[in-house]
Order: sequence, then structure tokens, then C-alpha cells
Amino acid sequence: MQIVFGAHQTGKSTLLKELIPNPALRLDFSDPGQRSSFLSQPDQLIGICKAMPKTVEPSVVVIDEAQNVPAIFDAVQHLYDGDKPRWRFVLCGSSARKLRLLGTNLLPGRCMVSHLYPLTAAERPCIEAQALSFTPASPLPWAVLPSPLSLPTWPAVDLTTRLAWGELPGIVSVEESLRADLLRAYSMVYLAEEVRREALVKDWAAFSRFLKLAALESGQVVNYSNIAQQAGVSHPTVKSHYELLENMFIGFRVPPFSGSARKGLLSTPRFYFFDLGVRHAAAGLTPSRDTALADAGPVFEQWVGIELWKRLQYLQDGQLSFLRTKDGAEIDFVVEKGGVVTPIEVKWTERPTLSDARHLLRFLQEQGPKAPHGYIICRCAYPMQLHPQITALPWFCL
Repeated sequence: MQIVFGAHQTGKSTLLKELIPNPALRLDFSDPGQRSSFLSQPDQLIGICKAMPKTVEPSVVVIDEAQNVPAIFDAVQHLYDGDKPRWRFVLCGSSARKLRLLGTNLLPGRCMVSHLYPLTAAERPCIEAQALSFTPASPLPWAVLPSPLSLPTWPAVDLTTRLAWGELPGIVSVEESLRADLLRAYSMVYLAEEVRREALVKDWAAFSRFLKLAALESGQVVNYSNIAQQAGVSHPTVKSHYELLENMFIGFRVPPFSGSARKGLLSTPRFYFFDLGVRHAAAGLTPSRDTALADAGPVFEQWVGIELWKRLQYLQDGQLSFLRTKDGAEIDFVVEKGGVVTPIEVKWTERPTLSDARHLLRFLQEQGPKAPHGYIICRCAYPMQLHPQITALPWFCL
């Protein structure tokens, strides 16, 4: 059995159709008719599968948006336990809450879990990178590999385009003139439907206020009390709303770095929306280049954080955190991987200087041998060494 997690529009269904073009059975529980039929009679899957002729190779059954019919997992488990070699089940979902809840029935060894995220910089080339003839060291290397399906690569785009509309395949594959409306529909229609279906939110108006505030504060240290007051809900409700966004793959937390001996460190996490286009729309902003450039520094920092997070999720190795003291000293991101600690600062500048690295240098001195090098990610045209332990990297060399 294989479970594929991922937010709406990350390309799960498209990928499965490419990988498995002709399954023995394909069900899509985003379709109201199929969903209603199997909600009322989930065990019909057992009869359908047992009616399939036995073949040398296992019959493949693909179920999209499986979390919409929770009892389908019991039917899949019954079939799998009864005759493991006969079927291969691939279940796809855009919400982890019900899958995690019901996944306790899928004992270890029975299933493999994969995740799909918005496009990374390796999947969607950078126009600016085409002028660079060498590959510098990166804080988190991410190789560009050819598609195993021999599919064409995504068109190269510039930084402002990424900051404006994000990296969701379902959004960036359409004309620019249509993207803002699609992203607004994503945040207003799709999220509303999914949240209601989860049956965890009774006051949709209050949740809408929370969603807008959370999007506006994306990339910042979470202030639960402030958001609770402005949204008109309780402190525990705000926490549960953030957890719901995580379970729906709409956002993620970045915890504070725990390996520092400094006193006065903040202990509250930051929260990031998983995609900038969705973030803009959820915040009530029009996804556009003007919106991105109106607050370019923080938006750029979010893009870097999202890119680092996606890479670490795919690698399934390493930890992303940040460091901030109560007196304002800050390291935007800290990557811990393979016993090496790498601090990263993000600057919306084309001309970085050593003064931009003062917090990095202090961090490297404190951490010693386990933190050999730090990076400034910025908009410089070429990689530059600012100090034997500090390199300024163009964003496209990240």
C-alpha cells in the first residue's frame, strides 16, 4: 500500500495518472457522486476488487482524496490482509488529520507514505541562473535531475514571478492573468469546503478572520494571544486552527533553534504558509508582482524558508529552525543536517557586505567546529566570499 499526501493543486492526481495510467480501478472521492456512493456503502470496494480476475501482477487500485470516505481504509485493510499479493493500493489525500487518525489501523510494514509539495527551484528553473557558469557550494544542495517520465521541464522564471504567485503546479501552469482569481478561489472556496468537511470549525466567520491574520503574519513568530484577540476566539482555538492548517498541508511551523547557550532566546515557533501565492490570497491581498514587491524583504525571506523546508521534507533528513533573542539578535534560518549546523541570513539586497553577516559570525563563533560556514541569501549577481566563513549567494544558487 502507498499513501501520497499533499495539499490541493500540488499535482498528486496528475502525477499518479502519469505513473499509473491504466489502473484496474480508479476512484476519485472529490467527485460528489462517487463520494456519496462510497460513504453510504464503503464495503462495496471489497466486492468490486474481489470481482477482478486474478493476474500474475497485482491489480492496482488508485483512490484519490481517500480521506473523504474514512471507512474506505477499513475495506482496504480487509482486502490487503486477506490476499496481499493480489492488489496494490495507492491512496491519495489532501488532509492528514483523518488519515493519521485512521492510519493507526495500517500497521507498520503495510504501507509507504510519500509527500508532494509545491515546485522546488530545481523543478522550475531560474532565469538568472543561466548566466552563471559554475556551481558554488550551497547550504542545502538540491540536484537538478531529469524526469523519470521524460516530461518537459517547467519554463524558467524570475524571482518576482515566484514571489507573486508561488510555486503550485496547478497555478503556475496557467496564464498569469488567471492566477490571481484561481488563488482567491483556492483560499475562499477550496479551503472553506475542506475545513467544513473536517467538521472541526463551527464558526466559519471567526475562522476566516483567523486565516487572514495567520496569512498576514506568515513568517513571523506566532503571537497566539494577539491573533486570538483580533479573531475573536480563544487562545486554545487559535492553536487548534494552526494545527488544522498543518494537517491540511497549508502551513508548517519552524521551531526556535535549541542548540544555543545564549540566554533570553524566544521559544515560540514561526508559522509559514506552504506557498506564497496561497498566502497572498488568504491574507486578502491580490497575488501580483506589485503585492510581492510592496513588502519584498519579508516575502523573499518566506520564499527562502519555504524552499529550505521543501528540500528537507523530500530529503527526510535534517531540521530547519531559527534563532532570535529578546533583544532582537536574529538568525533567519538554521539548517541542521548530518551533524553540521549552517546559519542562513536572508537579505533583499544586491550588494551584501560583511556588516550583514555580524549575527552569522557570532553564531559561528559560539557553535565552533560543528558550524563551519554561514550564508547570506540575497540578490547579488554572483556568489561572493565576504569572510573565510561567510559566503553571499544569489537566491538562484541556494
